[in-house]
Amino acid sequence: MTLHADARSTLRSWAPPTAGLETVRRRFVAHLEAHPDGLTRDCRPDHITASTLVLSHDLASVLLTLHAKAGAWFQLGGHCEPGDATLAGAALREAAEESGIGDLRLDPVPVQLSEHAVPFCGPDGDVHHLDVRFVAVAPAYAKHSVSEESLDVRWWPVGALPHPEADLVELVRLALERVQSTSDGGASRRAAADQPSR
Repeated sequence: MTLHADARSTLRSWAPPTAGLETVRRRFVAHLEAHPDGLTRDCRPDHITASTLVLSHDLASVLLTLHAKAGAWFQLGGHCEPGDATLAGAALREAAEESGIGDLRLDPVPVQLSEHAVPFCGPDGDVHHLDVRFVAVAPAYAKHSVSEESLDVRWWPVGALPHPEADLVELVRLALERVQSTSDGGASRRAAADQPSR
C-alpha cells in the first residue's frame, strides 16, 4: 500500500469526535481524491502534513517545539517524506526527529485534523497545511533534545500552555481523552480476561 492509499484509508475510516471535524475530514479526503501528489510539499496550495502531540508518561505535560520559522509553540510534526509508508509513521518520524526521543508510543488513530495557512512554506506564501494529528506517550525516562528546526523544545503543563489558542487546547483535550479511553479500555479488557470462567 502506498502512503497516499494509507492516508486515504485512514481518513475515510476515521470517526471524528465532533461535527466540525467531520467537515474537515471530508475536506481532507476530497483533497486526496483530487490530488495523487496531495501529501507532497510540491502540491499547491494545499498538502497533507502529519504531526504528533507528545504527552509525558503521567499525562501531566505536553512536549512542544518553538518553531524556528513561525516563532510560536506547536506540537511536533511536518511534511511527509518519500520513505514514509504510513501517515502515522510520518507523524512518528517527525516527532522522533524533532524531540530526540526514539521510543515514543504512538497511537495510530488520528485525534484531530486542522487546516491552517503557512505563509513561510514556499516562495508564494499562499500555502495551507492539512494537518493530520496523532498522539504519542513518552517513556518516563525520556530525554529530549532540540533539532535544527526548533529554537527550543520544552515540556508544558497541560493546564498552562504557552499560548492557549483554541486549536491547541482542543488538540490537548482530544489527545488526553483518546489516551485515557484506550488505556481504560485496555485495563477493562485485561480485567475481564483475568476473571475465571463460569
